[in-house]
Amino acid sequence: MQDLFSLEGKTALITGGATGIGRMAAEAMVRAGARVLIASRKGEACAAVAQELNALDAPGTAEGFGGDIGSEAGIETLISEIKDRTQQLDILMNNSGVTWGAEMKDFPYEAWEKVMSVNVTAVFDLTRRLLPMLIKSAAPGDPARVINVGSVMGEIPMGDGAYSYSASKAAVIHLSKILAKELAHKNVTVNALAPGPFVSRMTAFATHDETMREKVGKDVPLGRVGRYEDIAGSVLFLSGKGGAYVTGSVVPISGGINVMSGQNIFASAME
Repeated sequence: MQDLFSLEGKTALITGGATGIGRMAAEAMVRAGARVLIASRKGEACAAVAQELNALDAPGTAEGFGGDIGSEAGIETLISEIKDRTQQLDILMNNSGVTWGAEMKDFPYEAWEKVMSVNVTAVFDLTRRLLPMLIKSAAPGDPARVINVGSVMGEIPMGDGAYSYSASKAAVIHLSKILAKELAHKNVTVNALAPGPFVSRMTAFATHDETMREKVGKDVPLGRVGRYEDIAGSVLFLSGKGGAYVTGSVVPISGGINVMSGQNIFASAME
């Protein structure tokens, strides 16, 4: 059974891997035996997380460094850094993301450009530029993997003041399906995660302590916010042998939010 989820001999890149879901995925991959490259704008934070992961005495290793995907120049610099470190790339996890919240009447024009640039444009461009490395590492029956982090807010009409974020995550999910279709014959799978509420820097305003997490969890059908194990299990499935035949999927790690459809319209009549 362990062989289904083992990543020994694999090299992965996780953008935004110093906090939240990216940090959870990085730990899971290191515990599964992968060499994990962690990159974000805050290089020192990535290096610190890599040191923590290497102290786990797990089969894998981690390396943390700076990488800003918010611009074309930043992506080019990140690509150079990756190629200086490795000639092998088996797994790309596009996790970096930004959000912006405001009431619709106050929502600024620039909130769309910034959010779309990081959450959508960078996902496409980084994948495009790293595709030759992924294809080189891929093999029939053992494809290279791309995992894009969307959101449950990209699956259902949920704005909550984060209009550009929700729209960007819907784009990530649709883009993942397009790339899955186009890259399957190159032995590259592309799947998306659609998480609900997890503890992260982005959600700190609502998940910063246990009391707040309990309040948020009450609005989730399964009654809680997400945990490390929820991300770890999904990521290892999509990255390991067990997920080698899966592409174009959207994994709803949202505790049932993805199937919430409002009240039963006949409920009052049945009382």
